[in-house]
Amino acid sequence: MAEIATIARPYAEALFKASSTDRAALAGQVQALADVAGNPQLLHFADDPRIEAPQVLGLISSVVGTPLSDAAKNLLAAVVDNGRLAVLPEIAAQFHALVNASSGVSDAAIHSAFPIEPAQLPEVVAVLEKRFKRKLNAHVVVEPELIGGIRVVVGDEVLDTSVRARLEQMRAALTA
Repeated sequence: MAEIATIARPYAEALFKASSTDRAALAGQVQALADVAGNPQLLHFADDPRIEAPQVLGLISSVVGTPLSDAAKNLLAAVVDNGRLAVLPEIAAQFHALVNASSGVSDAAIHSAFPIEPAQLPEVVAVLEKRFKRKLNAHVVVEPELIGGIRVVVGDEVLDTSVRARLEQMRAALTA
């Protein structure tokens, strides 16, 4: 069987090419579809040979709750018709990456030992944007095991200024 990323790529690229305006909103809709499609019960329902594609489309549309754009509806129809509903979360991830790449933005995960105050977050993001030399779409993940400091992950780059990392460096130096 082909790898999920290989199956998802043509769908994500076609959606990206077909949508020229408001791709960020479309990315949100596709993510909402992916969240619904990730439900094991829904996948089991969709795989039932007695269930027709319009029934699956109707169910998913009703669960999403928000009106879908034509592009999102077309994507959903194509995925359901081709039996690729389980691939929708990967399609959403690849489409989000294409949207970010086209706008020059990268996702950043800021792992912090303590919650970062909403008033402080723009300052932290501004410093990180200078460090990584690009615009960042940041979200904070609280990890108390870091003890202090932050660990930032942007794509495959990691900036780790946490106390835990420094302690591990000291331990490695002392045991070497």
